[in-house]
Amino acid sequence: MKKIFLLLTVFTMVFTSCEPLEDINEIVDAQKTPIVGDVIFTLSDDDYAELGLNFGNISSLADAKTKIPTLLKSKYPVWGNKSSATVTFKLYNKKNDEKSLIRYTVKDQDYTDAGLRFKSISSDAQMTQLLNHLYTSPANRVLISLTYAQYDSGITSTVENGFIYSNNTWEKSMGITAEEYAAMGESRAQFSNEDEALVKIPLFLKNKLAYEAPSAGDIQGVMYKLYVTDNQDVDNDGRTDDKTVYSFVAFFIYDGVNWTKYNNTINETIQFGHDGTNWVPDNTIKYTLVRNADYEYMASQLTGAEYAGLIGNLANYGDFDYNWTDAQINFALAIFLDHHDPSAAEGQKYILTYVVYDNGENEYKKSFIKTNGAWVINE
Repeated sequence: MKKIFLLLTVFTMVFTSCEPLEDINEIVDAQKTPIVGDVIFTLSDDDYAELGLNFGNISSLADAKTKIPTLLKSKYPVWGNKSSATVTFKLYNKKNDEKSLIRYTVKDQDYTDAGLRFKSISSDAQMTQLLNHLYTSPANRVLISLTYAQYDSGITSTVENGFIYSNNTWEKSMGITAEEYAAMGESRAQFSNEDEALVKIPLFLKNKLAYEAPSAGDIQGVMYKLYVTDNQDVDNDGRTDDKTVYSFVAFFIYDGVNWTKYNNTINETIQFGHDGTNWVPDNTIKYTLVRNADYEYMASQLTGAEYAGLIGNLANYGDFDYNWTDAQINFALAIFLDHHDPSAAEGQKYILTYVVYDNGENEYKKSFIKTNGAWVINE
């Protein structure tokens, strides 16, 4: 009722006075019981514009944690301590394509010279070891179209995949076999042009990765081939005006159903909480105890004379009654959290909503934080 009265007071001030919003915020903040709200939303084009982000994305997680609180303060000016906002936004996450190309078929001696035990590759670590041996000073964004022996599940086969050297790291891109090109209607192991490649590859990925259970947001690089002018002389014939087969890399992102061309942004979500003064990045999980299952669990775990006369109502009615002390309730709720989230990380926060019967049923909230492996009250 206090919250309703407070809102009416604020709205009356808005329509009947000329006090600036800052004054209203001061009045709201001064109230003993703040307005608590929870919201889940995705940044709109207008939100990015308000933040001065003309490209419709945020450049880094650090920037997001700095900029989004300003937006939240503007959107929800009368919300206070223990409010939460779960915000999804586009994060700039550029994937570099190729700048130059090298084609190479690995020889048996290369595996030995790289310090590998076998003449095949069976892990990412072995591939990195081989590439670092073959290319000690690679150019940034060079694409190595590499043909090599791959060992997998007891079978050794010859494969061709792409490896781009980007930001001091080798990034693998899936190659397409001659059989797979044929299945896509190509008479040769190449596409006619880039547009055709970008249309067919998403369908290719949907079929090829159907049984690997990709997750929404997964990004996959694919190396494909075109017959184009050999301006880099990758065939080493001394000419750059003839044609040869080039390899290129394109990236695709999975939306949970289909693969589409990746546009260098991914969806990222951060939860923010109001600490009584500002919006801050927050990992608080809000949970309302389920009746009667959660209460029955606590009753089953509370032993000893102290709880003998208390656990009956907890199990049977799904609430604490007026005989429980705050310390006893806190102890029971901490036991529940160990059961509910046993692998919670250090520093994880929870706000639990529970019922107390005292002249009727009333909902209460308690905030906990995991500290030194134990759940403690988080004031």
